Amino acid sequence: MMKWLKSYLEDKYPNAEIITADTHNERLDRALKRYGIDCDVAVGIDIQIDIVGIVKQSQSYKLFFIEAKRTSLTLKDLGQLWAYCKLINPEGAFLLTSADLGSLNKILKIYKREDLLDFGDGRVIKKMQIGAWNIVAGAPEMESMVPKL
Repeated sequence: MMKWLKSYLEDKYPNAEIITADTHNERLDRALKRYGIDCDVAVGIDIQIDIVGIVKQSQSYKLFFIEAKRTSLTLKDLGQLWAYCKLINPEGAFLLTSADLGSLNKILKIYKREDLLDFGDGRVIKKMQIGAWNIVAGAPEMESMVPKL
């Protein structure tokens, strides 16, 4: 997932410095500090993102999160990532599973409740992206992504 995220960000931001890190076993504030980023809102809060992507351009940075699961996705999984996104407001966030979309499939594809993926600062609304991870291909299964990449 780190390799895919790095490639995805390099394509999207060709003139930026791209960093991806496996941060599943450390707090977000400590991981970001290692790369020279002070994120005050993350300090003292036990946020552990599985994979963090950092796009550095001059004095600014953008964050991307991947929360990875090995089981069918649940509303609890979505809620966890949503809370992180509401607090930190990354540029993008992915909830990926090597299983299936689980109960989120019904919520997102049958009831069309993509509004549950919304986050942002109130001025700009962003959407988390949910999908299945293809272990063999080392990339998300594009047909499973909600919303589409």
